Amino acid sequence: MVTCQRALLPEGARRVVAALCLVFSVSATAVAEPAPVAESFTESDALENVIADYAAFRRSVDPAARARGTGTGPTAWPDVSPEALSDQANQAAALLGRLSDIDTDRVIDQAILEHILNEILIEVRHDTARLPFTGDSGFHSWPVFSAARARLRSVEDAEAYIARLNDTPRYFDQNIENMRRGIATGWVSHVDPLATTIDQVAEQVVERPEDSDLYAPFADLPANMSSADRARLQREGRDAVAACVEAYAELLDFLEDVYAPHARQQPGLASLRGGRGIYADLVAIHTAGAGLSPEEIHAVGQSEVARIREEMRAIIDEVGFEGDLQDFIAFLREDPRFYARTPADLIEKASTIAKRLDAILPLYFGHLPRLPYGVSPVPASIAPGYTTGRYVQGDQETGRSGTYLVNTYRLDQRPLYELPALTAHEAVPGHHLQIALAQEQRDVPEFRRSFYATAFGEGWGLYSEKLAGEAGIYETPYERFGQLSYEMWRACRLVADTGMHWYGWSREQAEACFIENTALSPLNIETEVTRYIGWPGQAVAYKVGELKILELRHEAEEALGSKFDIRAFHDHLLAEGSMPLSTLSARMHQWIEDQLTTTEAETAHLP
Repeated sequence: MVTCQRALLPEGARRVVAALCLVFSVSATAVAEPAPVAESFTESDALENVIADYAAFRRSVDPAARARGTGTGPTAWPDVSPEALSDQANQAAALLGRLSDIDTDRVIDQAILEHILNEILIEVRHDTARLPFTGDSGFHSWPVFSAARARLRSVEDAEAYIARLNDTPRYFDQNIENMRRGIATGWVSHVDPLATTIDQVAEQVVERPEDSDLYAPFADLPANMSSADRARLQREGRDAVAACVEAYAELLDFLEDVYAPHARQQPGLASLRGGRGIYADLVAIHTAGAGLSPEEIHAVGQSEVARIREEMRAIIDEVGFEGDLQDFIAFLREDPRFYARTPADLIEKASTIAKRLDAILPLYFGHLPRLPYGVSPVPASIAPGYTTGRYVQGDQETGRSGTYLVNTYRLDQRPLYELPALTAHEAVPGHHLQIALAQEQRDVPEFRRSFYATAFGEGWGLYSEKLAGEAGIYETPYERFGQLSYEMWRACRLVADTGMHWYGWSREQAEACFIENTALSPLNIETEVTRYIGWPGQAVAYKVGELKILELRHEAEEALGSKFDIRAFHDHLLAEGSMPLSTLSARMHQWIEDQLTTTEAETAHLP
């Protein structure tokens, strides 16, 4: 899984004005008498104008985009005021209108930009800013993530980080106002994501600024920095962190005293006015071109649960275990050999698996990314309510490697037999490989390098778990069962997410699929269902995306037979970065046709 945040327009941002330009071409067919210059304006030119205006729009709404290329980090957080939301919607609608009038063969550029702009419009139309946290993460966790990733290598880096810290109280105040609007309109969090969020916020309320996660970057300033600069920056850093801690304290008071009494008791959007319609829109965004309704997704989930249960039963028989699936799961949860003894032990085991996965990559990929990745624990202050693992993308430009985060909280809930599948998903050949390759694309618009279609990215991560099995990474039947348990986890998501948000299920009904069919620990099940409650639609993208990739691979294998090249298939699938599933499907079908044409041409020239 990858964390993403939608940036919003700053208040008073100017409308992007498109300026049509004329492109002149000179014919060179007559040397003695040059042909007259002719005006031409192509569909590609029109698309370039929209792309340029979108880039300007993005810089106006996203401090990180403004900082790119400056050599330092962002100096602010997004503006999430109602005025900014309204202006964002107006600009996105105008850009989308212009884009829809263009007929170009640059189908990937156009499809991705349409998806991005439609997502903005859906978020603004449904005013999702009223509920700015999921229980897994949210606006309150971005400063913590920023601190964990900050590398203050110069005075300018430190000053940019201080400026962003100083902007945090404003950012929190705007989010509090949006939550007040949620209270007024009945669009509020369920009690469980709220409880997790309150715990995360409370962790940041400390007595001394130096004890805050946010101050940590100032303790590691470069040795070549002058003592005067070091003293000044640490003093200003303490003041900025102190203001942030006060903002967290005010947020905590608001959540506990004002917001909590209004939190809803029913977990799904189906309990809210218009909630099912909003859920259908969110599913469409997260599944990115799959074209499946919530009812269809629910049915797919039930079918996959039944299939995976049969494969689990085969492994239980293989190891000679006497008992049913529930007995075997109880055995896995209780046997101490399946659990690390210390956090360092868990990180070491994850790192070892990651290196084994690195070694198999050339067998399945011809093109590998240059950017490396590392393995780190989830920050302790957010670990209790955080998912079991996550990938945070790096940046070649700023010198940040990718990071595979492993949750070391409650080791008795982090079984080692699941660790190979988790590592394949979050590190390689999963998220790091796919995202780093996308970032290294050349001759594409900037938005293509950072775009993340949930179904494509998470589908690839889940497909990577299967690919690791093909490569022999799972060394024991228990690790193979762990991979199946993870696949069942994603199948149950289809059932549980649609169950709560479309059919109005209770939390207990949603949890039943995981309890009855997976080896996930009770804490993981609790944490994950809380996340699905707070982040509607996102969880269904994994299995939907994986099934599409498997379908495309099967079609290629069937069509090409002995000519099928797994390395070429993977390279082509990842070469253009993340995209909607409908666009991916068309692109891979064309690749299959091209391979067939090449094979036929080679055969025709045989003696």
